[in-house]
Amino acid sequence: MTLPALQKNSVFFRKILSQFPQDFSLAFAYGSAVFSQNGSCQGQMRRNMLDFVFAVDDPVTWHTMNLMENRKHYSFLRFLGPKHISRIQSESGAGVYFNTLIPADDRLIKYGVISTEALIDDLLHWKTLYVAGRLHKPVRVLLQNESGKLRSALLGNLKSAVIASFLMLPESFSEEELFLQIAGLSYSGDWRMVIGEDKAKVSNIVKENMHDFRRLYSRILQECPQVVYKPQQGRLEVDKSPEGQFTQLMALPRSLQQKITVLVDRPGKNRDVEEILLQVAQDPDCGSVVQQGISSIVKTSSLTQSAKGIATAGLFKTVSYSARKLQKMWRGWRRKPS
Repeated sequence: MTLPALQKNSVFFRKILSQFPQDFSLAFAYGSAVFSQNGSCQGQMRRNMLDFVFAVDDPVTWHTMNLMENRKHYSFLRFLGPKHISRIQSESGAGVYFNTLIPADDRLIKYGVISTEALIDDLLHWKTLYVAGRLHKPVRVLLQNESGKLRSALLGNLKSAVIASFLMLPESFSEEELFLQIAGLSYSGDWRMVIGEDKAKVSNIVKENMHDFRRLYSRILQECPQVVYKPQQGRLEVDKSPEGQFTQLMALPRSLQQKITVLVDRPGKNRDVEEILLQVAQDPDCGSVVQQGISSIVKTSSLTQSAKGIATAGLFKTVSYSARKLQKMWRGWRRKPS
């Protein structure tokens, strides 16, 4: 699968991308400065920081080149050199190294670097759901190589988001309800949703971008044997029988299955995953168990990645970035009807 490519403002984005080493397997932009959100205006979008993720095959080489070209982007960690930076990237948090509040073409940008191997692992298995979760929502792809392994992982990640959402929804639901569920997966359990983010963030993302969500998921829904999809009516019906739910549970990413196993299996029983998932499939609270499993993954990765961010950004930028987040949360509160 090749994600929908960037059209709008492509010259502007190419200019920003040209400032970095070009050894990308995937580069994409995302967030409120790229996609309009409910309640935002063009002027506000331009004030928002632009967010990027760069996947690279060889992080040590990439950081070596980037330190030569953009040394000031890094915090005090630049003095440790590219090998240590790459080790910090891969061995802590969610496997991403962020540089934030970087001036570029009259805008502020933030970019995260992840190894292609770690990205594919997260897409397939949801070990952290950090970058995989961002890719559940529409993004603007700037560059994507022709790797069949990466394309397959990108498609598998979207299918997993659909299946997990089916398990947490009722038998019949609307497209919007499905997309709200999908968009909310990577925020479930994220401590930043308690303080630092607009509480209506998920709704704001979906309501203004229904067309992009349809473009991302319509073919998957049309080809999925587990659901009856009626695009003209914008309605879906999913198999909620124990057999249907068991099939869906067995198709979930490995890390989520393991989290569900820990939640359900009593200490000392040591039953295999298939036996436990069969039990969950017959439980009226099946969707709740899946939700708890997802929350457990997201909570851990969001906390550890945020802790790493203090070091990678430096204290001054951490305080400044946090202030911007709190300001956005305050604006969200003020938009709410009294």
